[in-house]
Amino acid sequence: MLDDQLKTQLAAYLERVTQPFELVASLDESQTSREMLELLTTIQSLRGDKISLRTDGQDARRPSFSLQRVGSTNSLRFAGLPLGHEFTSLVLALLWTGGHPPKVEPEVIEQIAALDGDFEFDVYMSLTCHNCPDVVQALSLMSIVNPKIKTTVVEGGAFQKEVADREIMAVPMVFMNGKVFASGRMSVEEIVAKLDTGAAARDAAKLSAKAPYDVLIVGGGPAGAAAAVYAARKGIRTGVAAERFGGQVNDTLAIENYISVLETDGPKFAAALEAHTRAYDVDIMNLQRADKLIPASEPGGLIGVQLANGATLQSKTVILSTGARWRNVNVPGEAEYKNKGVAYCPHCDGPLFKGKRTAVIGGGNSGVEAAIDLAGLVAHVTLVEFADQLKADAVLVNKLKSLPNVSIHTNAQTTEITGADGKVNGLKYKDRATGEEHLVALEGVFVQIGLVPNTEWLKGTVELSKFGEVIVDSHGRTNLPGVFAAGDCTTVPFKQIVIAAGDGSKAALSAFDHLIRMPVVAKATAEAVPEAVAA
Repeated sequence: MLDDQLKTQLAAYLERVTQPFELVASLDESQTSREMLELLTTIQSLRGDKISLRTDGQDARRPSFSLQRVGSTNSLRFAGLPLGHEFTSLVLALLWTGGHPPKVEPEVIEQIAALDGDFEFDVYMSLTCHNCPDVVQALSLMSIVNPKIKTTVVEGGAFQKEVADREIMAVPMVFMNGKVFASGRMSVEEIVAKLDTGAAARDAAKLSAKAPYDVLIVGGGPAGAAAAVYAARKGIRTGVAAERFGGQVNDTLAIENYISVLETDGPKFAAALEAHTRAYDVDIMNLQRADKLIPASEPGGLIGVQLANGATLQSKTVILSTGARWRNVNVPGEAEYKNKGVAYCPHCDGPLFKGKRTAVIGGGNSGVEAAIDLAGLVAHVTLVEFADQLKADAVLVNKLKSLPNVSIHTNAQTTEITGADGKVNGLKYKDRATGEEHLVALEGVFVQIGLVPNTEWLKGTVELSKFGEVIVDSHGRTNLPGVFAAGDCTTVPFKQIVIAAGDGSKAALSAFDHLIRMPVVAKATAEAVPEAVAA
């Protein structure tokens, strides 16, 4: 199952195991069980002095296996084979169970250990989902740290009846104590904050007590990360408040157009952005959503950024780099059936629709790429585009038209996503040329119609375009002195990672230029007062 190179790499990782633990498999007569046994046997053979294997497990989910540290009551189980994107999750679980410390802030580990209550999590994932590993790894770590937390990682493809019974149509999907807990990508900090109800107030007090920054960056995507690096290299006090470091990059699968990086994927790129930023003296404040921008009360005064948890940060200059998010089609049924047939990530959720009928709304590059991707998995793809022709690159359009299980409808306006029994069962669209209404019977709809800037919280403070973008000049300056903006939230054309990074760097340099040109405020100190007067 594992080639020689992978075995060699795995053996090197397992040398870090310091505490003994056992793998306990619950198997049946399936091919997946045979493959699981082969995988577990290989793992055990690579570190036989620390890892033991039993095949007498009695878990109802078969095939599955648990990781049990000797002398501990921790409970972590994998149901199905954790390969594909989840192989890294398995390796980390092996290391953490074996005593190797995770790369997580000590205060987060303490917070996990202090969680009081009995929590039983089922996290459903697919092997092609690039958003799933973060959630799988977070809940795996939590179950290893805190014995009151039990986690089962379920590979949806191996337990399709269970997926159907629980009406899971998007991954990652998390159940806690039998009820839906969350869906979509989440970090360990986000999960812990959701469980620890007192965390927000403690966090707000701590943030409000921070000293003012020279540059405060709101947003941690490519623009924000670049701005932070360039600002920190100037030796000035730099802070980053980000809802999710990496931003929308985390939801991007393949990145092949960032100059000097031949090929990577979104999660890796996002991790590299954060690692590069942390290499400098930057105060990174994750899981922080900005709610209000408070302009300086006087020229040269401090600018405030109020956060959703009630904290207020202050800074001499602010760089807005809040990015953008997937645009909703805003028709009846979209919100109602989100994660019940309406999805936004074909790479994550496409395998859940294997053999079913799907639609893609949007004829740009994202939409056509999604349709091509889905066509290899599903029974049929219907692509619906509002304009009278597809806007994607010609090579993609030609590829799409060559596929036998794809129907293309241009000049078509989506009017409704229909459903029954809590699940999508169709899509309605209107022929814009004839006015004729059509209904397509299907089980899944993927929305791929572009982006909307995350700037609602800025209305009434900085000047926005009719599309909600922050209006900036050639230096990244907004209409407010000391406030700059960069990346996909601005009026800069062509929303690309490389452009956002360049804009972030430019905004940081502009902010520094603004700082060095600020008038020096005289300080009234005893040393500056003549001795006779002071006496």
